[in-house]
Amino acid sequence: MAKNLLKVVCLAGLSFAPMSQVTFAQEKMPREDVVDVPAIGEGLCVSNVFQTNMVLQREKRVPVWGWAKPGAKVVVSFADATVETTAAEDRTWKVVLPSMAASASPRALTVTSGDARLTLDNILVGDVWVLGGQSNMEFPLSRVENGELEIVSANFANMRILTVPAADGADEKPGIQRLHEWSGWFGRHYRKGDWDVCTPEIARELSAIGYVFARRLHMTSQVPIGVIDASRGGTTVETWTPDSVLRKIDTPEVTALLTEWDQKVDAWDPQADLAQRVENFKRKVERFEKEGRKLGPNDVEPTDLRPGPAMDQNRPGNCYASMIAPLRGMAVKGAIFHQGYNNCFNGSTGAVMYRQVFPQMIAAWRDAFGDPELPFGILSLCTEGQKQTLENYSEMMANPGPYIREAQYQTFLELYQNGDKNIGFASCYDLRRRWYHPQLKLPAGERLARWALATQYGVGNLKWKPPILLSSEVVDSSLVLTLDEAAAAVDDGGPIVGFAIAGEDRNFHPATAEHFVTGKDDRGRPKTDNRRLVLSSPMVPQPVHFRYAWGRSPLGNLQVSRNTDVPFATQRSDDWPLEATPLLFGEETPAKLDGRQKRQQQEALRQLDEDRRKGDAQRLLQAASAGR
Repeated sequence: MAKNLLKVVCLAGLSFAPMSQVTFAQEKMPREDVVDVPAIGEGLCVSNVFQTNMVLQREKRVPVWGWAKPGAKVVVSFADATVETTAAEDRTWKVVLPSMAASASPRALTVTSGDARLTLDNILVGDVWVLGGQSNMEFPLSRVENGELEIVSANFANMRILTVPAADGADEKPGIQRLHEWSGWFGRHYRKGDWDVCTPEIARELSAIGYVFARRLHMTSQVPIGVIDASRGGTTVETWTPDSVLRKIDTPEVTALLTEWDQKVDAWDPQADLAQRVENFKRKVERFEKEGRKLGPNDVEPTDLRPGPAMDQNRPGNCYASMIAPLRGMAVKGAIFHQGYNNCFNGSTGAVMYRQVFPQMIAAWRDAFGDPELPFGILSLCTEGQKQTLENYSEMMANPGPYIREAQYQTFLELYQNGDKNIGFASCYDLRRRWYHPQLKLPAGERLARWALATQYGVGNLKWKPPILLSSEVVDSSLVLTLDEAAAAVDDGGPIVGFAIAGEDRNFHPATAEHFVTGKDDRGRPKTDNRRLVLSSPMVPQPVHFRYAWGRSPLGNLQVSRNTDVPFATQRSDDWPLEATPLLFGEETPAKLDGRQKRQQQEALRQLDEDRRKGDAQRLLQAASAGR
C-alpha cells in the first residue's frame, strides 16, 4: 500500500507542496486511492506542462498558456517580466515571456486574473529536452545494467523531470493530466504528469537513456536541464506523426496504411463486440462447470462497450495527438527519439513506409515546438534475439530489423547532407542483449549526449558522427569502399567483421574486410589508407553490392578510429527487398511472404551458410596439403 498517501485536488497546473511529498511503494496500488488532476481545471488555470519545479527554456521566447473566464484579463509575471492578455471566448489565453539567460536561482511564476492567483515556485531557466519513442526509450533506470549505481548518485537539484501520461484518440488534446497511471507490464501505478526535482527516488522511474543523456548535458554545461519523457511502449512511427501530415504523403504504402485503419475504425461495431465477448464468457462458464473449476474474482460477464480501433495507441496520429500536441508551442532545446520495434512486422513494405514517414515526423515535431531547426537526435533500433555470427550470417540477414535501421540512418543522412546542422544519429546495434529490451541503455544515452554536447553546447574533441560512405566500386573481384574519415575494427586484436557481399544472384556471404594498401614504408611494412576498405570473398567471385551489420543482432565492429565507440551505421549499396534476397521466387516475388515462402527462404539461407562452411573447410584442407 502507498505510504503517506494524500488525496489531493488542485487546479490544473498548480502544484501544492503535499503533491510533491507523496511517496509510493513499489507494490501495486489500488486505483481508487488515487485522485487525478484534469488536463483543464475550472476557473483560472495554466496548462499542466507549467508547474512548480519545472525548467523554462533559456535564450528563447517562452509561451505560457492556460484557461480563464472568457474576456478576463490575465497577468503572468516571471523574473523581471510581466505580460498580460485577455482570455478568449473558449477560455483560452496565452502570453509569451521574453528570452532569458540560464539561471539556477529558484524563482516563482505568478498568474493572476481578478481575485484569482496561481503561484508556481522553484522554477529554473535552462534547457528542456523531449524524449520520444517506444519502450526502449521509456525503459526505466531501475531496470537496466548499472542503473542502481546511477540511481544512488542521482542527486541533481538542477535537473527536473516530467513524464507525460499516455492518452488515446485522434483528436489533439489541449493538455495533459496529472495522474497515477497503471502499468500492466510492471504491475503497479506510475506517477505521471508532475514536474519533479531529480532525486534517486524520482530518477529510478525515468527513462534510462533520457537520464544519462540529461546528466551528461547538465554536468558539462552546468545549466539547469529539464527532461520531458513523452515515450510510450509498443508504438509505431506513424502514431507519432500527425494524421494531417500522413494524409499528405502520397505513396502507395502510406495510402494503404491509412485506408486499412480507416476501414477498421468505420467497421467497428461496439454492440457486436460486446455480444461476442458475452458469448465467449458464457462458453467459459460452461467449460469451467464441466471441469469442476471455479471462476476467478475478475471473471465477470462483460457489460462495457469498447472504443475499438479508433482509440488504439497505434492508429496513425494517435500518440502525436495525445502526447505531443499537448506540448505544442512549448519552448524546448531539442528532442531525442528511439523507436522501431513495432514497425518490424510488415517486411520491406513496412520499412519503405518508415522511410517515407520518419522525416515527416521529425518536421512535424519541429513545427510543434516552433523551431524548424530544432535539434533532433536519432537512436537507431536496438537488438533482439540470437546473435549473428560467421556461421549463421546469411540466415540472420532475413529480418526486417536492419531495414528499419537503414530507414533511420538514411533519414539522418539525407537531412545531414542537405545542410541540417541539428540532426543527430547514433547506432546501438553493438550494445546487444538477447531480450528485445537490451538493458545496455547507459552507453546508448551517452552516444546521443556526445552528439548534443558537440553540436549544441560547443564542446570540442567529441566524436559523434558515424563514418559516411562516399563511394563503392568494383575493383577486380573485390568491392572498394571509400569513407569520409578513418575507421577501424574495435581494438580487440581481431579483424573487421560485419560486411557481406553478393553478386547478381543476391547470395550474400560474409566478406573479408581490410584497409586498402597504398604501398610500403621504409621498413617494408604495408602502408594503409584507413578511409578505404577492400571487401572480398571466395564465395562471391563477381561482387556487385555490400551490406553491413545486416541482422537484428548483427555482427559488426567497425567504428571511427582514435579511441571512440562511434559505430559505422547499418547500411547497404543494393535496393533488394527482404522478400527477394536471395531471389527464390523470380519476378513473381510477393510484397509479403506467406509462412511456406518464409520457410523456403530460411532454408535457402541456411544452405548458403552450409555451402560456405564446406568451402572454408575445403580451402583449409587444401592449404594444409600444400604446406606439407
